[in-house]
Amino acid sequence: MITIDHVSKRYPGGRDALRQVSFTVAKGEMVLLTGHSGAGKTTLLRLVAAIERPTAGTITVGGQNVSRMGNRGIPYLRRNFGLVFQDHKLLHDRSVFENVVLPLRVTGFTAREAASRVRAALDKVGLLARERDNPVTLSGGERQRVCIARAIVHRPAILLADEPTGNLDADNARNIVALLDVFRQVGATILVATHDAEAFSAAAPRVITLSAGAFVA
Repeated sequence: MITIDHVSKRYPGGRDALRQVSFTVAKGEMVLLTGHSGAGKTTLLRLVAAIERPTAGTITVGGQNVSRMGNRGIPYLRRNFGLVFQDHKLLHDRSVFENVVLPLRVTGFTAREAASRVRAALDKVGLLARERDNPVTLSGGERQRVCIARAIVHRPAILLADEPTGNLDADNARNIVALLDVFRQVGATILVATHDAEAFSAAAPRVITLSAGAFVA
């Protein structure tokens, strides 16, 4: 499903965020990217989603060469992705429902079908009763579950999650890991950047460790 082949990323000023990283993620697999802060975990997720482009190497997603894809193809590529950001990126002037429905509005779903999908996603993460609430009234764990609902509402083939358990207590972290594992069990391919691999031990995913942008065996 995802192939990273000798990928490097150098930023202006000569800083190497990634250096010759190679691995594959099979369809329906959950893989963790771990390492210290600045190891290159978030950069790698951004490259897979074509938010940034690699300096060298090839990234293939579902048979498509993402690293060489033209700008016109990127919006169609991203319909295959669900993205969970570390800082939530929720709109605090809109309700939980309105935050989750956004990906469906930009892809042309009818209002009726979009509402059905949003409520199904919120039910899956245990927040259906909070659909009219503003995100500022939710706890940190609840906001993270809203982010997951928004990421999976269009039923993507691939879920990319950046520190999904960051700043959560142990109970909330376990709940988030369990949710991600449920999506894996129904066929989603999941790539997670995290500094806390221990939180995912119950799901027993494959772990890839980065250090200063390089793969650690």
